[in-house]
Amino acid sequence: MGLFGGVQIANILCAIVRTKLVAVWIGPAGIGLFSLFNNAAEMVNSITSFGIRNSAVRDVAVAVESRNSLRIGRVIAVIKKWSWFISIFGAAVMIAIAPLLSNFTFGDYSRTWDFVLLSCVLMFYGLTNGEQTILQGLSSLRRLAHASVWGVAAGLVVSIPLFYFWGIDSIVTSIVVYHAMLLLFTWIFRHKDYTHVDLSAKEAFSDGKGFVKLGVFLTLSGFITTLFSYAFSVYLNRVSGTEEVGFYQAGYTLVNKYVGLIFTAIGMEYYPRLARIHESRLRMRVFVSQEINISVLVLVPIVAVFVLARDLLISILYSEEFKVISHYISWAIIGTFFRAYSWCMAFVVLAKGDGRTYLAMETASVVFGFVLNLVFYHYWGLTGLGVSNIVWYFLYCIIVGIVYFRKYRFTVSVAATAITVSAFVALTAIVTLIDAGYYWFAAGVSVIAAFLCLYRIIKIVK
Repeated sequence: MGLFGGVQIANILCAIVRTKLVAVWIGPAGIGLFSLFNNAAEMVNSITSFGIRNSAVRDVAVAVESRNSLRIGRVIAVIKKWSWFISIFGAAVMIAIAPLLSNFTFGDYSRTWDFVLLSCVLMFYGLTNGEQTILQGLSSLRRLAHASVWGVAAGLVVSIPLFYFWGIDSIVTSIVVYHAMLLLFTWIFRHKDYTHVDLSAKEAFSDGKGFVKLGVFLTLSGFITTLFSYAFSVYLNRVSGTEEVGFYQAGYTLVNKYVGLIFTAIGMEYYPRLARIHESRLRMRVFVSQEINISVLVLVPIVAVFVLARDLLISILYSEEFKVISHYISWAIIGTFFRAYSWCMAFVVLAKGDGRTYLAMETASVVFGFVLNLVFYHYWGLTGLGVSNIVWYFLYCIIVGIVYFRKYRFTVSVAATAITVSAFVALTAIVTLIDAGYYWFAAGVSVIAAFLCLYRIIKIVK
């Protein structure tokens, strides 16, 4: 958690510096172009990568658990061949649709060659993701962390002179160089000590069908989530205007992106660990319960500080004008405790390789969340969206619980459930006290809760 929490923070800092330099040296047009080209590359990659970055981790982890060096080498060989295929396929698709992207984005074909140049980014995406998948599946987390941090830092350093000397003409080149640096350092820190296995293209295709199938389900899940998120933004824009969309997106980013760093950090190690022992009912129960305990205990002090310093955070990251979202983010962030509880169980479905069930779960969750947002916003505005987030993740707990408890017949320790409920009650009390004007009393409760959680974490670690 500490390792990849630090990696995420480093990535964010580098992104902030890069955006600031573009804004100062190039201006708003540079920021706009940077966003358009990056989004285009990410969109094409999400379609052409087949979700292998997440799905193939399971195959590597399962092979590691077998302790069969030949099997591990074979899985690595399959992923490497699929990485090359995905890289070439992604680049070819980008080149093929470059004129369409130029016309759709800018209204003419003047930027066609810029999109053609972005095909290099698709090539780098595929190869980088392949090597990172192997490192994560093997639990070579320090190598993966070093590759990420050094790659991002080098990409920033190399981009700076491009921004300064070439100005707006450097945008596409800087994106290409940035991803080239990520690939370079991923190759430097890649896993090298394994049994090399020679496979034909036919064998690699046959062996890789399993994780590709799971990856397609993950891709569909991500697409559905993005679609409903976009639909709600469109609804907000039509009902309340663009400004309200801006407030909603700002609050959503604060709650889901920044606090979500904890979930990302834990998932890097938790997912492959679950995949390795997915056939052991007892170990699954222990690992899931452990992860819920740790996740909730870590979240309590973070969420408490977040709620107490909400106005300061909004002022630093946005402006005084955005303080209207303070009630929204205060209530929305309480839902992260239910999110942690359900999230730890949801990874079991991925560890089992059950793509259909995962897609069904996520689709049901997104539909419920969309309807809840519509209803709660209609009656209670932005604050209602915060409460909607709590109800949404509580319903998600029920959806995942049906699969986890009924389909797989797993259980969760009573202590893990009790800690989650206690954290929810404590933070609800803190938010209520702040809203009622008892700020310092709320701060005292937060300090007590934080110390209790830290004491418990230290005890667990020992």
